[in-house]
Amino acid sequence: MPLAPAVTDAIIRKDAARFAQAILPGVSRTFALGIKALPGDLGHAVLDAYLLCRIADTVEDAPDMDPHRKAALFDDFLQAFDSADALRRFLDGVQGLRGNEAHLTLTQHTDLVLTHFSVLPLATRAVVRKWVTEMVVGMRKFVLLYPNGIRIQTVDEYKEYCYYVAGTVGYMLTDLWHEHSSSIGAKRYAVLRERCRAFAEALQTVNILKDVAEDAEQENSVYIPEELLRAEGSTHSRILAPELIASNRAALAELIQLAWHDLDEARTYLLLIPRRAVSIRLFCMLPLLLAYATLRDLVHSTAMLTPGGSVKISRREVKSLLMTGAMLVMSNAGVRWLVGRVRRRAFTWGFA
Repeated sequence: MPLAPAVTDAIIRKDAARFAQAILPGVSRTFALGIKALPGDLGHAVLDAYLLCRIADTVEDAPDMDPHRKAALFDDFLQAFDSADALRRFLDGVQGLRGNEAHLTLTQHTDLVLTHFSVLPLATRAVVRKWVTEMVVGMRKFVLLYPNGIRIQTVDEYKEYCYYVAGTVGYMLTDLWHEHSSSIGAKRYAVLRERCRAFAEALQTVNILKDVAEDAEQENSVYIPEELLRAEGSTHSRILAPELIASNRAALAELIQLAWHDLDEARTYLLLIPRRAVSIRLFCMLPLLLAYATLRDLVHSTAMLTPGGSVKISRREVKSLLMTGAMLVMSNAGVRWLVGRVRRRAFTWGFA
């Protein structure tokens, strides 16, 4: 005897929830623990939002793919929120993608993510869809603008790109905080919205700086503006040239200063989140601390400018920051002290 449609739908939704929870640690370097700490529909919404953004990012980063095919995939992805035909086209189209295995697994199961997303409240879905759409529109613009691989030309263009791929996330998260946290009323929401873009873009700039070589070698993308490289006697095509490592390092100076500025704005953003919203503060705390630590080390490194190189802080420090951040997250003075300490030198406890 066939199962009733309601039973079948319940099984599909359960499978979708199981998949979303299981795939998260494999596709998130920083946010998995924070997402799991968020309660109820807020945690559900941020989980799905993160996965949807990661799917879009996987399409953008796919190497050796015709940009018009990427643009078509982006169009199908956005239409897949409403159209089963578009979803089928998208799933067929991503079968040939290359890239990170976990990211590919996620992208090939976009149907499950959308199923999990579909049970959220309508207003929540509207927030997520609005900002995912804004992100994808920007990604589509840049892959068509640079058909042979993204090559950012100016600092202004860099800021535009970071808005699309990261600033949109800052706005989306802040809109979700306001919708789902009773302690973030209209006035506090307005203040947070003034800094939410800097919060997200600070994390993006640190990631770009630490992964210059990985982006160039694996994704055929160079996000360091050409104008900064040319001012130091280099170019995109020579960003990993051993003989130009000093010049290429000097070209990063302006982005490093931008990252410090945005990180300090991000710290203020965190401190403005009410202490009653402890799960939201926890969500923001760890990525902020990791970004400060990474930028601290990056200032004294050239590893990100050598083939196969990157800047990574130790697992010991990650564990130390996770534990200490959780203990101090309710104290604004404690957060200020910890950030200041991390900026100066590695912060580690006696972990094996």
